[in-house]
Amino acid sequence: MNIKNVTVIGAGTMGNGIAHAFAQCNYNVNLVDISADALDRAIANITKNLDRQLSKEKITKEEKGNTLSNITTNTDLVSAVKGADLVVEAATENVDIKLKIFKQLDEICDENTILGSNTSSISITQIGAVTNRSDKVIGMHFMNPVPIMKLVEIIRGYATSDEVTNTIMDMSRNLGKFPVEVNDYPGFVANRILMPMINESIETLFQGVAGVEEIDTVMMLGMAHPMGPLHLADFIGLDVCLSILEVMHKGFGNPKYAPNPLLVNMVTAGKLGIKSGEGFYNYSEGARNKKVSSQFKK
Repeated sequence: MNIKNVTVIGAGTMGNGIAHAFAQCNYNVNLVDISADALDRAIANITKNLDRQLSKEKITKEEKGNTLSNITTNTDLVSAVKGADLVVEAATENVDIKLKIFKQLDEICDENTILGSNTSSISITQIGAVTNRSDKVIGMHFMNPVPIMKLVEIIRGYATSDEVTNTIMDMSRNLGKFPVEVNDYPGFVANRILMPMINESIETLFQGVAGVEEIDTVMMLGMAHPMGPLHLADFIGLDVCLSILEVMHKGFGNPKYAPNPLLVNMVTAGKLGIKSGEGFYNYSEGARNKKVSSQFKK
C-alpha cells in the first residue's frame, strides 16, 4: 500500500502535532475539526513550532514553507476524507466518541482507506468491530510533543491484517519515528506502565507522604526521569490520565488501576493541568514558570 494523502481528525495538541509530522515529511495532510477556531489555533501552533525548529537550524525556511503548504484545513468530515489513503483519528479519549467517529468513517471513506486511531488506551479490536473493515483498523499512539518524540506504539487489533500493520510500521519509519508493535490490551505498553506510576504518585501526595515538588524531585534525581510524574500528569492532562485509568480499571477489573480520589476530584473541579492553567502546579504565568498550586502547599 502506498500512502500519500492523510486526513487527521482533531486539531488539538495531538492532532496538530500529527499533522505537523506528516506534512514535514511531504505527505498531503487534511486537518479536520468541527471548530474553525480550533483549526486556526492549530495552524498558529504548527507555525510557532516550525519557527522554533527554524531558529535552531533544524529546518530551512523553504522546508517550513513546504510543510505549511502541505496542510489543508476543513470543517467538513466527508470532504476531508475524500481520497485519503490513511485517516488518523486524534479526538477526545472517550470510547463512545471514537466508536461514533469510526462507524461514520467506515461509511464515508474509500473501501481501501486505512483507519488509524491515536488512542492511548481504548481497544483497537472494539473500535474495528463497529466497522466493516476491521482488518484495516489499527492503533497509532504518538507521543507528545509529536514532532519531537520518536516513539509510536503500533497496536494491531484482533483482525488487523499483516499488510496493514507492515504498511503503517514502514510509514512510521518514513516519518522519522521508531514504531513498536504491541498487542491490543488496555493501556497497551506505554500507559499500562506509566499510568499506575502517576496514580501511585498521586496516592503518595494524597496520603501526605511528601509534597508535589518533593515527589517529582525524587523521581527526577533518583530515577533519572526528565520530568516528575505529577508535572507529567499536568502535561498529559489530568482528564486524560483519569480516562486511561478508568479504561484499564474496567478492562482488567483490578483495583490497582482504580483512579485515586484526589485525581477524580481535581478533574471534577476543572483542574486539568497545563491546558486549564492549574493542576498539581499553577501555570498562570506560563508552563515554564510553574509553581506548586496553593491547594498543595504546606
